[in-house]
Amino acid sequence: MADKILQVNHLSKAFGSNQVLRDIDFTVAKGDVTSIIGASGSGKSTLLRCINLLEIPTSGEILYHGENVTGRGYNAAAYRSHVGMVFQSFNLFNNMTVLENCIVGQVKVLKKSRDEARTHAMYYLEKVGMAPYINAKPRQISGGQKQRVAIARALAMDPEVLLFDEPTSALDPEMVGEVLNVMRSLAREGMTMLVVTHEMAFARDVSNHVVYMNQGVICEEGTPAEVFGNPQMQETRDFLSRFRNA
Repeated sequence: MADKILQVNHLSKAFGSNQVLRDIDFTVAKGDVTSIIGASGSGKSTLLRCINLLEIPTSGEILYHGENVTGRGYNAAAYRSHVGMVFQSFNLFNNMTVLENCIVGQVKVLKKSRDEARTHAMYYLEKVGMAPYINAKPRQISGGQKQRVAIARALAMDPEVLLFDEPTSALDPEMVGEVLNVMRSLAREGMTMLVVTHEMAFARDVSNHVVYMNQGVICEEGTPAEVFGNPQMQETRDFLSRFRNA
């Protein structure tokens, strides 16, 4: 498959004697929107952090365009500039303005001029509806607005893949929709996305690939129609029954 961007092979991760991930295999192709679902503690966020090399896998490999990024001497910073991440807790720089948050990585990592970085940042801040707030500090804006800034910051790095780690779970319910709307828009535009989420309607309606994790392993994966409409495993059926009855 020529458009394969990421391939995870036999990935495992342990913290001491606690085995969090076991023998994980899956692939991300260009344009995929993959939702990773499962109960809290099933290893979803750890998997995402391993893919972004914020955690180093205990064993297995992660291939980016066929090259093992977990190999010795691989440039993790350069890889992360292609595989962006949006965190649950925003991770904005509180001492910088909204605009500066979206400029600094471009200048430091991508070595862009400040003028070029500012133009690029403004494009994405407008895209997520945050252009009116460019001079605000993070403490002056809402949680939903912070997350939209975090998405603009990640997009400004021109990533090939965008990882979302439960991007709405720290938000008040009325702010969830504004972030999901931005993510839906990115999906429609063909952005390759890997999303750890408890938003089952997003996983069902926006994804083209759903991965259900339980106790550190992938129990089931497939299209939303397959996983939501005709789950094969009892664990998947039990998990989704809570969503259907909610």
